[in-house]
Amino acid sequence: MGLLDGKRLLITGVITDASIAFSVARIAQEQGAQVVLTGFGRMSLVERVARRLPEPAPVVELDVTDAEHLAALPDKVREHVDGLDGVLHSIGFAPASCLGEDFLGTPVADVQTAFEVSAYSLKSLAVATKPLFGPAGGSLVGLTFDASVAWPAYNWMGVAKAALESTSRYLARELGPDKIRVNLIAAGPIRTMAAKSIPGFVAFEDAWGPRAPLGWDIDDATAVGRSCAALLSDWLPATTGEIVHVDGGFHAMGV
Repeated sequence: MGLLDGKRLLITGVITDASIAFSVARIAQEQGAQVVLTGFGRMSLVERVARRLPEPAPVVELDVTDAEHLAALPDKVREHVDGLDGVLHSIGFAPASCLGEDFLGTPVADVQTAFEVSAYSLKSLAVATKPLFGPAGGSLVGLTFDASVAWPAYNWMGVAKAALESTSRYLARELGPDKIRVNLIAAGPIRTMAAKSIPGFVAFEDAWGPRAPLGWDIDDATAVGRSCAALLSDWLPATTGEIVHVDGGFHAMGV
């Protein structure tokens, strides 16, 4: 038996097979889950990548900033599965002005975009998928990059991640009575398409491995994927509002 036998999962954020979400989808299938993916703007790319999973997965279109997309999501998901036991939120975006060196000069409109797509979308996705969970509840898992400190060049995306982390705690409070757990994984840096858009990402690459006591492979999202699978399973039934660090231990080390 697999860790996720019989589970029905909605996984967002697959763009390429280097995406963290792709590793989550792959591991989830290997552990017995039925997976549905979402995509937006690059649907043909997501559909092509979906065919590289152990079992080709259906893809539904979802723009988390579009009220019509969110309202239609339950019916689109029901075309493939009769409900959900878990959801992965792997969604984030910030305009270029939000990243780099000029933290003080970023226009407020760009900050609002980063906040809506990267943080508020966790609430939007939770509300949209809530009707798909049964009386046994389930699990909502998101991905963050430790927002307890200020990172070079991460700037307003770091602020958006701090909002994401706070949002997850409030959602844990609101959805707990429905037996829906809400947790985040604070992942170490992985060389994804999104990471490549961060100016100075190489600084993370160079520093992470030597400082992390367990080491860190920026090209391997397996550890993150397995940890997400664990949170999506029934093995942490009393854990919610938590941020689990999967970073080789980097976060716990001093200078």
